[in-house]
Amino acid sequence: KTLLGPAYGSPIEHTQVLPVKSTLELQKRYLVFINKDKVGLQILPVDGNPHKTCAVICHPSGVAGMALSYDGRYAFTAGGQDRSVVQWKINLSALEAAASLGGEDLTPFYGLVSGGREGKFYRELEDYFYYSQLRSQGMDTMETREVSEDICLSELPFVMRAIGFYPSEEQIEDMFNEIKFSEYVDTGELIDKINLPDFLKVYLNHRPPFGNTMVGIQESFNVLGFTNSQGKKAIRREDFLKLLLTKGEHMTEEELYDCFSMLFGLNPEGWKSEPAAASDKGPEICFEEELPDEITAEIFVTDILGLTISDSSGQ
Repeated sequence: KTLLGPAYGSPIEHTQVLPVKSTLELQKRYLVFINKDKVGLQILPVDGNPHKTCAVICHPSGVAGMALSYDGRYAFTAGGQDRSVVQWKINLSALEAAASLGGEDLTPFYGLVSGGREGKFYRELEDYFYYSQLRSQGMDTMETREVSEDICLSELPFVMRAIGFYPSEEQIEDMFNEIKFSEYVDTGELIDKINLPDFLKVYLNHRPPFGNTMVGIQESFNVLGFTNSQGKKAIRREDFLKLLLTKGEHMTEEELYDCFSMLFGLNPEGWKSEPAAASDKGPEICFEEELPDEITAEIFVTDILGLTISDSSGQ
């Protein structure tokens, strides 16, 4: 299962589950962690709720290690360059109070999307979610619609991409398995549908926590490309298409055609995400003429994908 963990400027480097003194305390467990320069607490189980974690700077020049007292009341951190050991008293009541003030159910998760529950993003997500229900029932049907709170699991990647998250095929498979087997231990049954609240949680836990950044995309072009006459890293058009067809999670020629036809607006009917149009491909369109001879990271992001990407690395 993929879950959004504490993000405090650097990856977690070490974790320990807080020890308990009695079996009664086993009902609720806590995780103590350190990253580059902070020590923090996390309420278990991790579910992506940002209010269930807190952290403070313990060694600004870097923390080297961590240990816990036998009774779980204190944490000890050792700095590297500062040659010091700090004792921290653990106040679980303060963390529980912060988590309680953060709200229950989906309230903490609404705060993780732009505009919150009443914002434009969530309204669009609702629209895409309900449009997906219509699409799965057939767009041209005149039969009575069955209003439901769920969508088929097969629709999940289309809605993800519609709201701006483009998972790899491996990530999609991970999401499918996570949802399918979410109740298998208790019921022995597989889940083949998902409702909007659960979809929002899956989206928030799987999306890149800092979004797409220009730095990450530029690094890919630095590795794959060559330095052109303007001194920028670029990939030749024929190499670009060859990479898409042969490397990584490679695309088929048909998928490549469908995607570029949609990106360049060459096919007014959209692409084959529409079930009714699955057998109607339409006339052949040469999308290669729409691609420049040399493709830079900026051209790829703005002209081809049409994305809005932050300049920072998110660190």
